[in-house]
Amino acid sequence: MSVVKTYLELTKPRVTWLIVMSAAIGYFFGHSGPWLIWPIIHTLFGTALMASGTAALNQWYEREADRHMRRTQMRPLPSGRLQPAQGLWFGIGLAVLGTLELGFGANWLASGLCIATLVLYLFAYTPLKQKTWWSTTVGAFPGAMPPLIGFAGAANKLTPEALVLAAILFLWQFPHFYAIAWMYREDYSRAGIRMLPVVEPDGASTARQIILYSLLLIPVSLLPKWMGMTGSIYMIGALALGLYFLYSGVRVSLDRSKLRARKVLLSSVVYLPVLYALMVLDPVRL
Repeated sequence: MSVVKTYLELTKPRVTWLIVMSAAIGYFFGHSGPWLIWPIIHTLFGTALMASGTAALNQWYEREADRHMRRTQMRPLPSGRLQPAQGLWFGIGLAVLGTLELGFGANWLASGLCIATLVLYLFAYTPLKQKTWWSTTVGAFPGAMPPLIGFAGAANKLTPEALVLAAILFLWQFPHFYAIAWMYREDYSRAGIRMLPVVEPDGASTARQIILYSLLLIPVSLLPKWMGMTGSIYMIGALALGLYFLYSGVRVSLDRSKLRARKVLLSSVVYLPVLYALMVLDPVRL
């Protein structure tokens, strides 16, 4: 059981759960006709496998940097509980299984989108973290793919509705990850990861980025209402959530402390599941 738990750590279950939840929202809006359980299972399970494989491969790639960070040095690879080859092959195996599960169980568009996500994440975002703070922007593109994967799994095509869901997730990531970067800027600095708070340590630019993307998120989050995807209850809830999220960003700009950054992080953790719940509870398309 200890070995199983160690391998499970490589998959980052909390992150994988968020990815699967975002894919499920995409599937919900991409679906038409009678609800059938197996296509849903194939889409979400395949997405989970790919997300888990990507997380394992990312930890394999960053195992040396993780040794220098207090919050990551006890992960399975830097701590020595698993050997690098074990992590590498575990990640490859999960990714291959996820590709096949999506391709044969759902469709090859969803599978291809998952492959593109893995490639962008591992071969663009991850290497750039050691070179430029713009890596956060690059990483937001694969990070926004789960709703597209879920939508494609249901509809075998992408529409403007799918792109709106991806845009919401794209913008949401910036306050979320900039808050994390501010909280752990000393760790990132020791590891040579050039997050924005490391490059510009006074935090002013980080706070501006948090406010900017929180502000942009408000009108984009209202688009599902104007596109006929959701009703007025969703719109009111999304507006309230967005304003609160923005408020937490303004507070961190006035007091650039770890405590305020944590408040932004907590706001982001609440924001996305509640927004998704409002979408499901107040859809127009049912």
